Amino acid sequence: MREYLKFYIDGEWVDPAVPAQVDVINPATEAVAGVISMGSARDADRAVMAARKAFAGYSQTSRADRIELLQNILGKYQERFAEIAAAITEEMGAPGWLAMQAQAAIGVGHLMTGIEVLKNYKFEELRGSTLIAHEPIGVCAFITPWNWPINQIACKVVPAIATGCTMVLKPSEIAPFSAILWAEVMHAAGVPAGVFNLVNGDGPTVGAALSSHPEVDMVSFTGSTRAGIEVAKNAAPTVKRVHQELGGKSPNIVLDDADLEVAVAGGVKSVMTNSGQSCNAPTRMLVPAAKMEAAKAIAKAAAEATTVGSPDGNAAMGPVVSETQWTKIQGLIQKGIDEGATLVTGGTGRPEGLDKGYYVKPTIFADVSNDMTIAREEIFGPVLAMLPYQSEEQAVAIANDTVYGLAAYIQGDAEHARKVARTLRAGQVAINYAAPDMMAPFGGYKQSGNGREWGDHAFTDFLETKAILGWGAAEAAE
Repeated sequence: MREYLKFYIDGEWVDPAVPAQVDVINPATEAVAGVISMGSARDADRAVMAARKAFAGYSQTSRADRIELLQNILGKYQERFAEIAAAITEEMGAPGWLAMQAQAAIGVGHLMTGIEVLKNYKFEELRGSTLIAHEPIGVCAFITPWNWPINQIACKVVPAIATGCTMVLKPSEIAPFSAILWAEVMHAAGVPAGVFNLVNGDGPTVGAALSSHPEVDMVSFTGSTRAGIEVAKNAAPTVKRVHQELGGKSPNIVLDDADLEVAVAGGVKSVMTNSGQSCNAPTRMLVPAAKMEAAKAIAKAAAEATTVGSPDGNAAMGPVVSETQWTKIQGLIQKGIDEGATLVTGGTGRPEGLDKGYYVKPTIFADVSNDMTIAREEIFGPVLAMLPYQSEEQAVAIANDTVYGLAAYIQGDAEHARKVARTLRAGQVAINYAAPDMMAPFGGYKQSGNGREWGDHAFTDFLETKAILGWGAAEAAE
């Protein structure tokens, strides 16, 4: 059993100010996998002040220094890669293949991308006699979730390190193991004391203390829209920058000229990956009404071919993260049944043969209308809602009829899909299940958040803009 009772503050592993512990549950077995300490406002303050002290020196480091530091972090991360993947499987239930090929691998991707962006990023430019300088914003607070734990740590920490910021990380207390290993990587890589700090704890305590702290210049939060609103409220009195990547209810428009088999089966697979626990999952599939019956059959076959089982084996899908999430998902599946959607396959309860662990049946609903609960609320589980449409204009209207705007998907002729893509109110649109692009900005419209992560766009939120008038004709600094 894992035991992580210290926090990483000012380059050292230190005891919490007030002893308090919580068990971490393995979602596949429902057994205790480890124990961590839970922090307080005093721990948060200590970490923030360490970051503030470190900022004066670290913000003045050179581009070359920061490239070398990121390369060191990458090397140490790769040394611990298998261990980090195993921790992710244990803490949140990702199948071993997914933990290795995606969950842990994306940490390498963000580090490599950050290094390449930093090599050529333009921090200064001369406009006439005015110098426009982009400088590190300061001390950053990061509050990250459990569903893609390393991804959401790396896509914040890497650009912060690259731009000269210092930081305090509060990972999810539900899945904290990989974050502890990330902190060990940072220490081994020689990150200067105080530049990176980690305090475990819950949102109402440590999260609130960080987002309201007067010495924090920016808070970056990934999680639910409900929690994001609380973060913004806490941050408002000190007028700090707030960056948020929140919920989604992403539409997936199957155009009339799409290959129906490829489009529908691919959509089902995309929803079921990571047990549906992805904020950008294409959970609303819009299908031409005349093709709905054929689409139902394809979706049913794809869902029923999705193997569910222990994340230590070769199953396509493991458990969801916790009993709380399992219960919420069960309630929303029942809501779909009660509101009259057609249950194509799946439903409530655990899959056959699995009597322990937070496993959910791959579930497909059809004949869904966009006013039903399962079309409005983010389920965050392996549940797909299929909605019919009569015209392309209606499909676009339904797709945009949501408070969210994180992602959208379109299947069909490429030129046709490009035209439709421009009509969708979402921060990222994927045509024909395009592969992820590490340089593509990630973030949402509307209640899916503000700001962007990934690639060069990620640097922007960690920089302040300063205009120095009268600089003259001299060359801008590097």
